[in-house]
Amino acid sequence: MKIGLDVMGGDFAPKTTISGAILARQVLGKVDDIVLIGNKELICDELEAMNSNPEDFIIVHASEVIEMGESPTRALVQKPDSSIAVGFKLMKTGEINAFASAGSSGAMLVGAIYSVNTIQGIIRPTTTAIVPKVEGGFNLIMDVGTNPDAKPDVLYQFAILGSLYAEFVHNIRTPKIGLLNIGEEENKGNLLAQSAYNLMKGSQKINFVGNIEGRHLFRDKADVIVCDGFTGNIVLKQAEAFYRILVKRGIRDEYLDRFNYENYGGTPILGVNGTVIVGHGISNDKAIKNMILLAKEVHEAGLTQKIKEALVQHSLTNKLADEI
Repeated sequence: MKIGLDVMGGDFAPKTTISGAILARQVLGKVDDIVLIGNKELICDELEAMNSNPEDFIIVHASEVIEMGESPTRALVQKPDSSIAVGFKLMKTGEINAFASAGSSGAMLVGAIYSVNTIQGIIRPTTTAIVPKVEGGFNLIMDVGTNPDAKPDVLYQFAILGSLYAEFVHNIRTPKIGLLNIGEEENKGNLLAQSAYNLMKGSQKINFVGNIEGRHLFRDKADVIVCDGFTGNIVLKQAEAFYRILVKRGIRDEYLDRFNYENYGGTPILGVNGTVIVGHGISNDKAIKNMILLAKEVHEAGLTQKIKEALVQHSLTNKLADEI
């Protein structure tokens, strides 16, 4: 397969992204191609400086860069030769099978929606993050920032997408789905949480285990924890901040080390017609390597097709509105 990498995306690009691509190349061997998308001259200079052969990669030139602070929609229109825009063009024409970037997550989401489109029946695509469990394994929390505002039907669909992702990519059989709330009782929470609970509790499409409180985030009560993107992003960044504080203070522990984002690389945008991976803006070369490897894993799991099949099987495209 061919994995496209936005070389210009991320706080430390292009040096770190290219270094990460070299590390991934060593793991992948010659079975898969890594397509480096960005300023060709810079890419070749960096590869040579790192004693890496440019011929080990496919290089596609892109003369522009979408910066983190730019409006995603406007930037994609005004910068058609940006590394993100070019990456999605390659994906749309089938020249790459997956596309990964540690750059603007907003531009990656908008680009995915307008280039490869959402899967029919999906209300809003979503992203997820890994939260290690004390007992071993991990929870998936979703959404983590893609949808700061969400409605009950959107959260219900997040639960379905998360269940499929946990099962087919992370091999969790019959994953337990929990709804993040301020209490375990059915009637707890704001109107969004109460309405989402009512949709999930009678569903035969997911293994819903009820409300999950903040103290359950790191326990084995659920495998997928659903919330709106505003809440999920705060939870994720708070966990990352605590990890960095502990490391800075010299406190090391095998469990705490599992909070290191470098180990996971990124997250797929679930619900779009293709394998699109977004990484942390502060990604180092190890994180970039793992982001590329995750792209391969998600694509080979056939996640997009399995989501489509599940939507048809459960008649979600036609009946979701009736259930609500």
